Amino acid sequence: MSAPGTPSTRLSARVFVGRLAGTDVFEPLGDRVGRVHDVVLLVPRTGVPKAVGMVVEIPGKRRLFLPLTRVTSIEAGAVFTTGLVNVRRFEQRAAETLVLGQLLDRTLTLKDGSGEVRVEDLAIEQQRNRDWLVTKLFVRRTTAGRLFRRGESLLVGIDEIVSLEPAAAKAQGASAFLATLEDLKPADVADVLHDLPGGRRLEVASELPDERLADVLEELGEDDRVSIVSGLTAERAADVLDAMEPDDAADLIAELPNERAAQLLELMEPEEAEDVRRLLAYDEHTAGGMMTTEPLMLGPEATAATALAHARRQDVTPALAAMVFVVRPPVETPSGRLLGVVHLQQLLREPPHESIGTMLDKDIPAVTPQDPIGKVTRLLATYNLTVLPVVDDERRLLGAVTVDDVLDHLLPEDWRGADDEVTDASMGGHRG
Repeated sequence: MSAPGTPSTRLSARVFVGRLAGTDVFEPLGDRVGRVHDVVLLVPRTGVPKAVGMVVEIPGKRRLFLPLTRVTSIEAGAVFTTGLVNVRRFEQRAAETLVLGQLLDRTLTLKDGSGEVRVEDLAIEQQRNRDWLVTKLFVRRTTAGRLFRRGESLLVGIDEIVSLEPAAAKAQGASAFLATLEDLKPADVADVLHDLPGGRRLEVASELPDERLADVLEELGEDDRVSIVSGLTAERAADVLDAMEPDDAADLIAELPNERAAQLLELMEPEEAEDVRRLLAYDEHTAGGMMTTEPLMLGPEATAATALAHARRQDVTPALAAMVFVVRPPVETPSGRLLGVVHLQQLLREPPHESIGTMLDKDIPAVTPQDPIGKVTRLLATYNLTVLPVVDDERRLLGAVTVDDVLDHLLPEDWRGADDEVTDASMGGHRG
């Protein structure tokens, strides 16, 4: 590969799009500006599909459209350009198809009548006129026959299949596409799903495991998550809601039609459903409406080592892990009387065998379920906290409100899709 700053003007003869995912994109001087997220195709009714550009993810999770006419070199691990484009967030047009998001896993029919195949990758090649055309498909057979076996992989020409058009394709799975999302955080997967067309979004979401889908739904906007849950079977939707944090599950159920919401609550695990029903009783912009019913709670006799072990659990968010609530039995919400809290930093300073009841912060502010979001925000900011206890009149712990819960309610509904215009002296032109 050429050294950064001195990109070759030679373009690769054949490029497999699946291998481009995550590839770094460089400007002419060798500065990294982002990475390849997907490739955009135009699929005509007749003729050969044409690749017209890349979706490039730049810092800040913005996605821009990079025309292939601005690509000077595609090499192992690097794409060199003449400069990115000065545009707002990439928005897919009706005539465009995303290779990774929409073509992988599509089932197609071979022209020779030998059966059906599932797309696992796609190759594009530059022609003499500098257009990038789809020339090859890496596929796997989905049916068995006399001369071949099910599961056999092969490389076929674009002229060997009936069509790439969705109307000519069979039902589409998502296993190959999901493989490209394995290392992404839930918030990043949520961004990917948000950018997909509605039907494809549901296909991909349906194949995520319950725990993974629950994490992703917690990061999605209202319209997207309602659409996904409404498209799942009631039994699957209830399983996913069971895996969500109670406050997020309550927010989602509150957005569903009453009949669907009641159905899902009946199908959920009784304990999980009870937590959600408790939260639904509060206005969404109060401490009760925002709180989680599963903060870190221990009795005063627990040791510092035990408290740290609870804080290390994978299902505990960083905001919740910052504080352990020390309560009298029962050690579940609604708990016995709240005695105080122990901060994570304090736990790290004390001997592992020391009881947490000896290191209490008893001056921590608390809120009631009816307190408005404004009071919660002021207390978090005043005391530099990431989490606040929510208590009743007898100071029993009902739950906890975290700073991320507050932010989700303060930010505008469309904040996940909002992007500022990207400006850079080296980024001229616009999407044509």
